[in-house]
Amino acid sequence: MEAKIDPKSLSNAQKALWLLVPAASIGVTFSTFISPGIVGQGIFTLTKIWLVVFPWWWRLKVEKKTIRTPKITWKQINWGLILGVLMAAAIVASYFGIGQKFLDVAAVRDQAIAAGLTDVKIYFLGVLYWSFVNAFIEEAVWRGFVHRHCKTLFPHLWAILISALFFTLHHIIAMAFYLQDVGLVLLSSLGVFLAGVIWSACLQRSAFWSAYISHILADLAIAFVGWHLLFS
Repeated sequence: MEAKIDPKSLSNAQKALWLLVPAASIGVTFSTFISPGIVGQGIFTLTKIWLVVFPWWWRLKVEKKTIRTPKITWKQINWGLILGVLMAAAIVASYFGIGQKFLDVAAVRDQAIAAGLTDVKIYFLGVLYWSFVNAFIEEAVWRGFVHRHCKTLFPHLWAILISALFFTLHHIIAMAFYLQDVGLVLLSSLGVFLAGVIWSACLQRSAFWSAYISHILADLAIAFVGWHLLFS
């Protein structure tokens, strides 16, 4: 029989999720649909800062606990590589098998031009940031923080599914902007959701580095697809 969680912990978990989860969707919505350009990018940047600072502040000031770097093991590294290679293969295969048939390449390139992503150097720097830095931030935030609070509110399986759904929401908005095809958006969103489930399951087993390493490889595969779309 599971131990009961006190009402204060439940309330704090709800507040933490309400204060953090919507921020990502707000930032992406402003930078794409509402106010693309300086204003939208400014709001997007502020929400990214919030996603980093808020969990850190909450951990130290509200939970009054220290922040520790998870221990890395060879088992986690190996599992991360295996999961990452499988994810990367699925992404590339989906692109060449399905995506190319339905993608409006001209529209994607127009959106990329508006976002300033067609300069090779900027794209390369963006790949390094999103694949290594942002992947670490996302694992710390969406699994280390969001999934942990979901575990306080929901049974284990539901915590995995709901935290993965929260992780998927802002990706849906971004993909709707760039892909502009309902079928591709739904398929891509399903892929993000399944990745979130896998990474949350890794965190359920205290395997942060497995999630992070596989996340890097998945993002590098997405970067390859982006490169093929924009520069091939």
